[in-house]
Amino acid sequence: MKSFRFFLFLFPFAAAAQQVPVARPQQLARPATVAPAPLLSLQAAISAALQHNYGILLSRQDEVIAANNVTRGNAGQLPNISANLTRTFNRNDITSTVGTNEPRVINGGTSNQLNTNVTLGWTLFDGLGMFIAYDRLKTLRQQQQQITRATVEETVENVTNAYYDVVRQGGKIKSLEEALKIGQARIDLTQAQVDVGVAAKVEVLTARVDYNADRSLLLQQQQALTAAKITLNNLLGRTPRLDFAPSDSLTVTRDLREETITAGIKANNPRLAQAQLGLDVATYNRRLVRASRFPQIGFVTGYGLNRNINNAQFINLPTGPVLTTSINNVKGLNYGITASVPIFNGFNIRRLEQNARVAEEQGELRLGQTTLQLDADAASAFAQYRNFLQLLDLEETNIQLARQNVAIALERYRLGLLTPLVLREAQRNQLDAETRLLDIRYAAKQAEIALRRLSGGLVRE
Repeated sequence: MKSFRFFLFLFPFAAAAQQVPVARPQQLARPATVAPAPLLSLQAAISAALQHNYGILLSRQDEVIAANNVTRGNAGQLPNISANLTRTFNRNDITSTVGTNEPRVINGGTSNQLNTNVTLGWTLFDGLGMFIAYDRLKTLRQQQQQITRATVEETVENVTNAYYDVVRQGGKIKSLEEALKIGQARIDLTQAQVDVGVAAKVEVLTARVDYNADRSLLLQQQQALTAAKITLNNLLGRTPRLDFAPSDSLTVTRDLREETITAGIKANNPRLAQAQLGLDVATYNRRLVRASRFPQIGFVTGYGLNRNINNAQFINLPTGPVLTTSINNVKGLNYGITASVPIFNGFNIRRLEQNARVAEEQGELRLGQTTLQLDADAASAFAQYRNFLQLLDLEETNIQLARQNVAIALERYRLGLLTPLVLREAQRNQLDAETRLLDIRYAAKQAEIALRRLSGGLVRE
């Protein structure tokens, strides 16, 4: 069974910031004393997936089977030895008549026979088919190794995406909690204005409606976070409801190069290697069919013992026939050469060879299709990666402006220089900007991970 060592150079890891509690937590009906969830790093998540993900475990079992099949005996290069034993017993009523003599009758005559031998058969020549078969078995093992590696890489990609989705959903919760703090500050300021008679009660009610709307969004976002954690736990082969807190932050690497990705696909992509090995297997299959046209020559030998005991045997003596027992033993060594030449079998060999050529052409087509598809996937992922980096720069600048705008709007509202609607709009703009930033950062990370998987950069054997 292969073991994989992961180079987690995808991104620098930084400890995620703790969630900011909402003001007046009793209004959100959240327990005041809740034990913090255990931290889970991305590296620990990947390690757990390698040990417990069912897709990886099944693929590794297939790899073990493919490795067990690579033997010279399975390829037909070793002799076959067998031992045989036959023991029979007979009880017969016998009537024997010789010439005009009176018939001789034996009731319940018994006999028994023992036949045992050890034989050896060894194919000496089969058109080199046994050597072709052995190379084919080794190629099938290599192909399964690439399938396992592809399964591992795709699982690592899914685990990484699911892990960062948890980070993203947690970030949205923090944004909503910050919005609730602002909403609570708005309620307090508006209530103070109502108390001194400079604002109407309807403004307090409106502020509370907006606050409850944000609370509703927070509850929905908490459900989204729970669903994201369940998805990750499922990939890790863990209990779905097992709680945890991600310890790594969502950071995007910005220095990927398209030419490096393209070179990595040709050198390291397991799906491309799998397609190439599939073509090699098809070639071996065609050569095996062609080898069946040649004569088959083998060597056979054996040692046997044949014993026959007959208790109803007549012998002629001068005084007349006498009933007696005869025992015959035959033992010895035999050996020889066998040869067979295929002359005609209904054109089946020709049919199989034609089909094998078609299968080989299909292997070439699959290799070309896989190469083209990987190039297309890489081009698409890199275009998305480059576009998301530009959007990420824009949104990182925009979020700073939105936060400054909310701070200024809240201060102006405190001084009575701003209407509630303008403050609410500034608050919503900040929340939307933070949501867009998290989504774009996550999408950019997905594109980065896809590029690393395509270039074989997630896994090293």
